[in-house]
Amino acid sequence: MTYIVNEACIKCKYMDCVEVCPVDCFYEGENMLVIHPDECIDCGVCEPECPAEAIKPDSEPDAENWVELNRQYAQTWPNITRKGTPPADAKEWEGVPDKFKRFFDPNPPKR
Repeated sequence: MTYIVNEACIKCKYMDCVEVCPVDCFYEGENMLVIHPDECIDCGVCEPECPAEAIKPDSEPDAENWVELNRQYAQTWPNITRKGTPPADAKEWEGVPDKFKRFFDPNPPKR
């Protein structure tokens, strides 16, 4: 089993989860994070840290597609090991439906 990041992270990207991950398996895109499923040790410490509730075990319904998306982008996005600054409007995006279709950005962060 592994954990995944789903569309609830898009445009929120709080990054509290990064601080507690013992194996540094988070990768950062322009507007969301992903977990590398082959690096995740299934400890679960990241799940309760996410204010947007975007981290779920892969046993959840509809998680299968998210496992593959997390794997794909973990191979191209940079690894993140420290919490960064979330978007100023992150709170406004919590719970907004269909964020993946409308706002997913496949690019790494612009620095």
